[in-house]
Amino acid sequence: MVNKRNGSKEPFIIEKIVVSCVKAGADIESARKVAKNIEKVLEQRKVEVVDSNELTKLVFNELKRLNEEWYKNWIVYDKAVKRRDTSKLV
Repeated sequence: MVNKRNGSKEPFIIEKIVVSCVKAGADIESARKVAKNIEKVLEQRKVEVVDSNELTKLVFNELKRLNEEWYKNWIVYDKAVKRRDTSKLV
C-alpha cells in the first residue's frame, strides 16, 4: 500500500512507476528496471505501507543513478504540471 500526500491509501502498482519514468524520458526497459529495483528494496525492507514521498525519493535515486536528465525532467514536470517542488525530497 502507498500512503498518498492527501492522506488516502492506494495499492502499490509497479506500473505507475514505469509510466512515470517513461514520461520523464526513460526508455521502457530502463523504466521497468527502476520499478523492479524499487519493488526489491521495499520487499527487502519488508515494507507493507510506504509513504509516497519515500517512494518518490527511491525513484529519484534510481533515476539519478541511471540518467540525471530523467530525474531533472521529473522535477520540471512536477513543478510545471503538479505545482509541487519534489526537488526538496532529495
